[in-house]
Amino acid sequence: MSEMQFANNYRDLSNSTGVDAGFQFEFYCERCSDRWRTHFKPYRSAQASGWLQKGASMFGGLLGNAGSVLGSMAEAGWHSSRDEAFTEAVAAGKAHFNRCGNCHDYVCSQCFDTANGLCFNCAPNVQVKITQARAQGEVHAASEKATAEGQVRGGRHDVTADMQLVCSQCRAETHGAKFCPECGHKTAQQVACRACSTMLQPGTKFCTDCGERQA
Repeated sequence: MSEMQFANNYRDLSNSTGVDAGFQFEFYCERCSDRWRTHFKPYRSAQASGWLQKGASMFGGLLGNAGSVLGSMAEAGWHSSRDEAFTEAVAAGKAHFNRCGNCHDYVCSQCFDTANGLCFNCAPNVQVKITQARAQGEVHAASEKATAEGQVRGGRHDVTADMQLVCSQCRAETHGAKFCPECGHKTAQQVACRACSTMLQPGTKFCTDCGERQA
């Protein structure tokens, strides 16, 4: 038995019956998934049977019987004809794919290092990896710088004051604003005691912690 090539990276698009009967195969690169498809090769006996069957549906009689006989003959010869067509497809596919000497995957020319006989998964392109690493370094450095800037900006926010995040009037989200963006209702922003900085509800006349008069 001869070696079976392209055993995993193909799709059989063949059709065994009807007027569209024929052979076609689609091969793909096992690294990038780019595809190459063979030309459609008609399966004449099955097509003839399909046409006779169509005629029989219109006229009946001998056409139907002839179509059935020819269909049986086409079915009997399908497997050998399919194997022959696949062998031809594999031979044509060799011009579009290369077999990696290490992992044995079939890859397209864009994913194959001809000098080493290896796919780029097994023998990565050095220049590509250098460029990738440089870009990753830039992103990492920029991320650290942005984080530091965010910490500076965050230090300017008053994180001690409680905020009403939902309007008590219309239940819309306020995002901490002093007035509701939907109905304009004033939100209940807490205020700090001017003596001890304890947070108090708006309108509080005396601090609940130190007793200092607020108004």
